[in-house]
Amino acid sequence: MKPIVDVAAQLGIAQEQLELYGKYKAKLGREVWDDIAGRPDGKLILVTAMNPTPAGEGKTLTTIGLTQGLNRIGRRAAAALREPSLGPCMGMKGGATGSGSAQIVPAEDINLHFTGDIHAITAAHNLLAALLDNHLHQGNALRINPSRIMWKRAVDMNDRALRNIVIGIGEGNGVVREDGFMISTASEVMAVLCLAEDMNDLRERLGKIVIAYNDSGEPVSASDLQAVDAMCALLKDAIHPNLVQTIEGDPVLVHGGPFANIAHGCSSVRATRYALKLADYVVTEAGFGADLGAEKFMDIKCRQTGLYPSAIVIVATVRAMKFNGGVPKQELAHEQVEAVRAGFCNVERHIENMRQFGVPVLVAVNRFATDTEAELEAVMALCRDAGTEAVISEAWDKGGEGCRALAERVADLADQSGAKENFRLLYPDNMSLEDKIATIVTRIYRGAEVKYRPAAKRALEELARRGAGSVPVCMAKTPYSFTDRPGVLGAPEDFAIEVQDIRWSRGAGFAVVHTGQVLTMPGMPKAPAAERIKLDDQDRIVGLL
Repeated sequence: MKPIVDVAAQLGIAQEQLELYGKYKAKLGREVWDDIAGRPDGKLILVTAMNPTPAGEGKTLTTIGLTQGLNRIGRRAAAALREPSLGPCMGMKGGATGSGSAQIVPAEDINLHFTGDIHAITAAHNLLAALLDNHLHQGNALRINPSRIMWKRAVDMNDRALRNIVIGIGEGNGVVREDGFMISTASEVMAVLCLAEDMNDLRERLGKIVIAYNDSGEPVSASDLQAVDAMCALLKDAIHPNLVQTIEGDPVLVHGGPFANIAHGCSSVRATRYALKLADYVVTEAGFGADLGAEKFMDIKCRQTGLYPSAIVIVATVRAMKFNGGVPKQELAHEQVEAVRAGFCNVERHIENMRQFGVPVLVAVNRFATDTEAELEAVMALCRDAGTEAVISEAWDKGGEGCRALAERVADLADQSGAKENFRLLYPDNMSLEDKIATIVTRIYRGAEVKYRPAAKRALEELARRGAGSVPVCMAKTPYSFTDRPGVLGAPEDFAIEVQDIRWSRGAGFAVVHTGQVLTMPGMPKAPAAERIKLDDQDRIVGLL
């Protein structure tokens, strides 16, 4: 690794403008922004993917490899990525910093505690929860209805046992009530931090967070509890973007980490804005498949900020197409050209969906060693028939050199991209919340109808009364299918999406729509990744990547 001061120097940032976290990590503070704010923006490139499968897609890998490739061909590029959560690192997925020859480093630090941002978010979230319960214990001057408390606690770990708990048990321990935990990446504090433009915006957004309703049905906010300034004190460093590097020494801003299945799935606005001023091309990603992360990137992040991408890259793999085509995971190494053709429908659906936003689309085929020439040729032909170019990426094996062709085509697309006026959002602000949900379900998922459980119907009516109908929608849905059922693969049509509940994230500025059986606190699998992680004789972490 290069010293981080040398990586910063590539961007024109002086050492004294960095807040150093050892030799290889740093935060970019307000002094950096003051120097670069007047510069023109570079081109923003969004990397998304087909629906994730057990076969693997490699969206983060491709994002990193593309950044390396752009710098290899002489384009001044940086990446803007999310911070990994300890939940999936210790649970199902393991590390989230790329792999092979396309990684961000120091990988173990980034995957675990990094610069403490997610810990600070967790602390701010739980401070608000503690102040809420203390208020109840001290007399409840705000007349909070304990049965209408919306604010759970948070922890950055997959722990299903904490989904539903009872607190206050025992004499003198507060009000006995039902409570629960969500994972920190689903916290509204995380969303607020990632969408805030600066500390003043962060403070205002935190103050708007609805934590409960009182006996009259009126919302009670964080500002009503006098919690905001203390929360800001905990977040004063976390608001600043983190600078690290790729394995080839390219600059990467890693900041914020909301999941895309239960949150809005995009890295922070501040990191994106910094990167756009510091580089000519900025490669960013949105979580899970394009039906979740990319749609939210457009309809939430771009809507709130005025940002827009100049090109969209959809990552796909032969293996994932075969899986969607009905091939069991254990047989994916065998050539199955017809299964590739059958499973391509999932990729094609995402291509069609992304075109609705008025941005040019390219498919990056992340190559695996088991892919055959016949399978790759079939994918290229299918993409041509769908009216979209496909380029093979060999980022894992060859790093930036393996993404040279992809980088050339993406740069050309971004350079030729039309003006901002060509960019389109999926729905207007003034559409009703119910119609926004229906628009996403019919135009992105291709469902036929939306069914509302009683709690969701009541929430719709409540939000309409509160004047929240103009906010965008953040769909909480399984990432594995266009439907709300994870086992339905391919590109299904004419199904129903069932909405369980709708929560108003007033500080973040959107409504979270809970569908199907999606949970805000994941559980661990039978064999968690944590079982493979250990320290070697030199106290080096092994088994994480």
